[in-house]
Amino acid sequence: MNQLDAFSTRQTIIRKVNGFTSSTFPDMLSVEEPLEIRIHYGTGAARIQKRIAVTMRTPGCDADLALGFLFTEGIITSAGQVTAIYHADMECASQKENIIQVEMAEAFMPNLMQADRNFYTTSSCGVCGKGSIESIRTVSPFQHLRKPPLELDAGVLYTLPEKLRAAQSGFSATGGIHASGLFTPDGTLLLLKEDVGRHNALDKLIGSALNKQLLPLDQHILLLSGRASFELIQKAAMAGISVIAAIGAPSSLAVELATAFDITLFGFLKQGRFNIYHLSHHISIPALYEDQN
Repeated sequence: MNQLDAFSTRQTIIRKVNGFTSSTFPDMLSVEEPLEIRIHYGTGAARIQKRIAVTMRTPGCDADLALGFLFTEGIITSAGQVTAIYHADMECASQKENIIQVEMAEAFMPNLMQADRNFYTTSSCGVCGKGSIESIRTVSPFQHLRKPPLELDAGVLYTLPEKLRAAQSGFSATGGIHASGLFTPDGTLLLLKEDVGRHNALDKLIGSALNKQLLPLDQHILLLSGRASFELIQKAAMAGISVIAAIGAPSSLAVELATAFDITLFGFLKQGRFNIYHLSHHISIPALYEDQN
């Protein structure tokens, strides 16, 4: 379900301090390395190679990450537009796993306006609220699909954080990694991806789901191991996800985007508690009742 690369963790020696005593211990760290995503498109001898992005990620599931990134950024709209994904050869052998090449089908022209603008890939890129929401609306392939009714069980929701944590091999080893988990309404964990970057973890998950032909994910629950940011809601919207639960807090713009796309958004999910920031009209939680006090 979650396959970590052999180079995704690294051992180091640390000193643990307890009161006024220090001791030497081995510790495991999550590896963080850059990944450059390149695409190769066009026909015959006129094929063009273009650098799309560089993201800091945990090695492992790089093909899923590249595919998910290209999809959630609107550069591709289906897995069939890609013929191959592989790590590119480099002059520097130590960096050979840090460039990934995505080969496009000859008849397909990627949406390079999205790559060139690239204005909602990171939280520090100067995104401006409503303009960004409208730009996402123009490229989401599932925005016009009617969302089917979905019934959720609050008791099932309460079990999801522990299921996610129990399946996180990277977190168990290092304590310093994010996760995105995809669950069925009955609480079955279908997919789990981990990465030092929360957006990379979600891109890996969506890329894997795209490969498995699971999209749109409108009958699933996405669980985020940390907070819910604008970029994570954006990526979820691109995949047709209709229910997002976060163990942490959402940002104001994340709530605004979830409302605009009618995505149910829960925050601070833990045993016996969660906050509802937006509840879609097609989502019901029958066991809940409203306290009149």
